Amino acid sequence: MDTPIHSPAPAPAEPPAQAPAPSPTPAQSPAQAGARFALVLILATVTLDAIGIGLIAPVMPQLLDSFGLQHNLALHAGALTALYALMQFVCAPALGALSDRFGRRPVLLCSLFGSSLDYLLMACAPWLSLLYLGRAIAGISGASGSVAGAYIADISDESQRARRFGWMGAAFGLGLVAGPVIGGLLGAVWLRAPFLAAAALATINFALAWLALPEPPRKREPARAPSLRQLAPWHSLRELGRLPDLAPLLWLYLAMQLAGQVPGTLWAIYGHDRFGWNPTAVGLSLAAFGVIHSLFQAFATGRISDRFGPSRTLIGGVISDVLGYLTFAFARSAATLAPGLLLAAGGGIGGPALLAMSSQRTDEANQGALQGVLASLASLAAVIGPLIFGTIYVIGAGHWDGWVWVVGAALYLPCVPALRKLLREASVRQTATTAGG
Repeated sequence: MDTPIHSPAPAPAEPPAQAPAPSPTPAQSPAQAGARFALVLILATVTLDAIGIGLIAPVMPQLLDSFGLQHNLALHAGALTALYALMQFVCAPALGALSDRFGRRPVLLCSLFGSSLDYLLMACAPWLSLLYLGRAIAGISGASGSVAGAYIADISDESQRARRFGWMGAAFGLGLVAGPVIGGLLGAVWLRAPFLAAAALATINFALAWLALPEPPRKREPARAPSLRQLAPWHSLRELGRLPDLAPLLWLYLAMQLAGQVPGTLWAIYGHDRFGWNPTAVGLSLAAFGVIHSLFQAFATGRISDRFGPSRTLIGGVISDVLGYLTFAFARSAATLAPGLLLAAGGGIGGPALLAMSSQRTDEANQGALQGVLASLASLAAVIGPLIFGTIYVIGAGHWDGWVWVVGAALYLPCVPALRKLLREASVRQTATTAGG
C-alpha cells in the first residue's frame, strides 16, 4: 500500500522580507559549527562531482572514434547523452526516497563509490557495450545531487535555504566550467586520462564523505522502507503533485529546465551561424556565461531573497531569463549579445529561490523525495529538450534563426497565473507584516 505524502503543517510560504540579521557573535555552538562544516563538505562533493562529469566531455568524440564509429559518431554521442539523462530521470527519485528512509550519508556514500568504479570501467573499457554500461551506471550514481540537495535542506532553516541552494548551484556550475578545461588538457596527454582523473576525484569525494560527513539530524522519524512501486519516478511526482502549494512550482521548475536546454543544445550552432564564431569563441562565451551565472547564484541569490523574499526573487529570475532569451533572438553583434548574457546569467537567481520555496512546502520526512523529483524533472528536460529545440531550430533557420529563443522564453507563459499568485501572496504577507509591526 502506498504511503501518501502529506502537506506540512501550516506555515508562512516564505519568510517576510526584512533587513539582514545582525552579524553573529564569534562564539558558535558545536551544532552550528558541525552544520557549517557539513555544508562545506557537501558543496565540495557537488563541485568535485561536477568536475568529474565535465572532465570526460572533451574526449568523448575521440573515444568513440577510437571504436571505429566515424560514420555514426553523432548518433552514438547523442545516445550516450540521452542514456545518462534517462537513468537520472529513473533513479533520482529512488535515491531521494531511499535517503529519506535510510539516511543521506549511506545513500550518498554508495553513489560516490559507484561513480569511482564507473569511471574506472570507462577508462579501461575495450568494447563499446562497456562504454554504454558505464554511462548507465554514471546516470544512476550521478543522481546523488538529489541527496545533496536534501542534505542541505536538512541542515538549513527556511531563511537560509535560498542562499545555500544558490551556493550549491554555483558549486556545480563552476565544476562544470573547470571540468572540460582540465579534461581537455589531460586528453591531450592520453585519451583515457580524464576518466582516470574523474575516478580519482570520485574516490577523494567518497573518502571525504566517509571520514568527515555526519548524518544530518532528522526532525521526524523516517517512514517505513519504500516498496519497489514507490521507487518508480512517477510515484513521488504524483504524490508531491497532489500538494496544491507545490504543484505549480514543479511545473515552473520543468519549464525552467526545458528553457535551459536551448543554450545547452544550440549555443555553438547559433554562435557559428549568426556571428561566425570559431570553437574558441564559443568556448570562451560559454565559460564566461558559466562563471557569471555561478557568481549570481553564489552572491546575489541570498541577498535578494533576504531583501525581497523568495517569491519576488523567483519572479525576478524568470523575467531576467525571458529578457535574456529575447535579446539572443534579436542580437546582431557581440556587443548587443553581451546584455543578453548578463540577463540570462542573472536569471540563475530564480532556481535556488524555487528550490527553497519547494523545500518549505514539503514536510521534513519527504525532502529527499522532493529533491529526487526535481532532479528527475531536470533529467526529463535534458532528454526531450534537445530533440524539441533542435527540430525548431532546423525548421526556423531557413527563415529566422531566432525563433528557438522566442519559444524558450514563451515556455514561461503557462506559468504566469502561478507567478501572479505568488506575487499576490508575497504582497499580502508584506502588508500583514508591516501592519503587525
